[in-house]
Amino acid sequence: MKTSRAWRVGIKDFLMMSGIRQRPHLKGPNWVIILVCLVSISLIGVYLYPPRNSAACYIFFSSSCSEPENTPAVPSRELTDEENAAHVVITEILKSTPVNSNNPKVAFMFLTPGRLPFEMLWDKFFQGHDGRFTVYVHASREQAVHTSPHFIGRNIRSDKVDWGKISMVDAERRLLMNALQDPDNQQFVLLSDSCVPLHHFDFVYNYLIFTNVSFIDCYDDPGPHGGGRYSEHMLPEVEYKDFRKGSQWFTMTRRHALLIMADSLYYKKFRLYCRPGMEGKNCYADEHYFPTLLHMVDPNGIANWSVTYVDWSERKWHPRSYKPPDITSKLLRNITGYEVSLHFTSDEKKTVLKTPCIWNGMQRPCFLFARKFYPETLDNLMQLFSNSTAF
Repeated sequence: MKTSRAWRVGIKDFLMMSGIRQRPHLKGPNWVIILVCLVSISLIGVYLYPPRNSAACYIFFSSSCSEPENTPAVPSRELTDEENAAHVVITEILKSTPVNSNNPKVAFMFLTPGRLPFEMLWDKFFQGHDGRFTVYVHASREQAVHTSPHFIGRNIRSDKVDWGKISMVDAERRLLMNALQDPDNQQFVLLSDSCVPLHHFDFVYNYLIFTNVSFIDCYDDPGPHGGGRYSEHMLPEVEYKDFRKGSQWFTMTRRHALLIMADSLYYKKFRLYCRPGMEGKNCYADEHYFPTLLHMVDPNGIANWSVTYVDWSERKWHPRSYKPPDITSKLLRNITGYEVSLHFTSDEKKTVLKTPCIWNGMQRPCFLFARKFYPETLDNLMQLFSNSTAF
């Protein structure tokens, strides 16, 4: 080999420079020959079995050291049977090829305690687009009486919902379960009774149907209203480093909706250990379950912001609510003009986190819907909606 020959030449030169005379006809082992052989064998070993640790890489400059992240990760612990089963199901769902629909639809899922004060505004939004959407209404306190033909007969079986408790997540899953029964539903939008549309139907439809991500609000809040709500009882399945927070108002792909319905492992952790008063902390499952789960299993499949605008800039327990005098075309233009989504941490630093709203590789307007609007704003909103092609 050229390598071993180079080593032999170097040693010979070293011996000559040192003035050491070699006896040409020695019988028995020669230490120089033995040394050369050992070095040659070492070099062959390095070539066949590239070094992985940093010291060996420094010495031998092996090309295999350039990407240490490609080496297989050693599991930190042995997974339970329940975890392995969950991982198999989740992996199969995520790698499955989406079923192409000849008539893809958007499912609009309304989570409300009773009537929908903006039903007629939504009726105007839906007009002329039959067959491209479906409507589902979960009314937790009293069955909503509808006047719009788009809402009549669209109530689903509902159950009581307590704010901040797991029953909120149960209602969301119940809406997903009903909407998934229509194979043409490809995107699933969760809306409240105080939500209004910000754009005409075609804009919203194209924004959602022609992307393959879920608009799940998801960020790391190290403060008491974020990571401070985490309970170590969630271990080992949910670690603190993966615990995330986000607004409950989402849009979700069919693949992720199926994943949510299939999950029981992580849901159980949040049902048991994320609730008001848990260990002296107020953990709200609807703000943590979906963001944490999807961050853990498919972080590249979520946008990390919600397409429903909510103003938390006042940093109070509840977001800003809009009254009739607030409803102007300027307000709506400002909301629809945002191309960066803001999150506010609850720690002492009060950090403002900025997430660019990237849609299919392009920066686009962040928001398709907005809340919270008082019922008394309906007339003003109807007038603005009628006079605008963009709102």
